Amino acid sequence: MADGSVAGVASLKGKVSADEWQARVELAALYRLVALYGWDDLIYTHISARIPGPEHHFLINPYGMLFEEMTASSLVKIDLDGNILQETPYFINPAGFTIHSAIHAAREDARFVMHLHSDDGVAVAAQSSGLLPLSQHALIVLPRLAYHDYEGIALNHDERERLVGDIGDKTLMLLRNHGTLAVGDTAANCWVGMYYLERACTMQVKALSGGAEGVLIAPDASQAEVRSQVARGIGGALAWPGCLRKLDRDLPGYDA
Repeated sequence: MADGSVAGVASLKGKVSADEWQARVELAALYRLVALYGWDDLIYTHISARIPGPEHHFLINPYGMLFEEMTASSLVKIDLDGNILQETPYFINPAGFTIHSAIHAAREDARFVMHLHSDDGVAVAAQSSGLLPLSQHALIVLPRLAYHDYEGIALNHDERERLVGDIGDKTLMLLRNHGTLAVGDTAANCWVGMYYLERACTMQVKALSGGAEGVLIAPDASQAEVRSQVARGIGGALAWPGCLRKLDRDLPGYDA
């Protein structure tokens, strides 16, 4: 629709708390940004946001809707047991529930969780070496990066404990043979963390496209220097307003 709203989904603006509405708008923006950057996978993969409050309710995508269609009002509110807590014509991706409920339950700082199946993210996740220190982007990512071995489509709830154990206190993860994952205390930090991880993966795929011979690994001293330079963060709050302005120009309507 011209205003970015989705047919059959009533606006929730003014019908939910201010905190929930803000979380909805920011989460819908994340979905649209993923689509804008070409990292979506039809209706698959998922991003979630925990609604502030003691209940640990969180928002996730309605299964069957493209990322470019996502709006604040269309997102589905669920609890940590997977129960849908609002009227909606949609249901949720059960694999998405497994991954996101695990991290939201275990990590108080995990307000936003993003999982993608991008070409380059999956390619690097399928390389035994994982992410290599080949680029400045990779050097920024590596101190924040964890790994989780592939166990099949994430439908087994027993996997949640292993997933949480593997990510520990890191904010980025390569899911082996599967994709990428980012955790953020804000939408901005979740987005910029994933941006750096995805860009680092793309650079690695291109660097290795002619073969591994002759590819330069960054010197140890340089790696240590970058770790110290970005120890306090990677500028999510600075980049986020510009990303929203880009959405308003190129893919408006996420805040409907």
